Amino acid sequence: MSDPNHQPVKPTIVQVIGSVLAAAFGVQNSANRERDFAGGSATTYIIAGIIFTIVFIFTILTIVRMVIR
Repeated sequence: MSDPNHQPVKPTIVQVIGSVLAAAFGVQNSANRERDFAGGSATTYIIAGIIFTIVFIFTILTIVRMVIR
């Protein structure tokens, strides 16, 4: 049973990064997903996802350029 006085705990930045990485690889577990939806802000996860995507693309581009040389 859920406690009506229980305030959802806001995830830390490390937990947000972990959730974004897990979501990128499709391995998020249900406990973390529930924590993210209960206490997290959608904006935080969207921004973290965009940053991850940009870093991922530049990493792939760098690796491809190194291999082509």
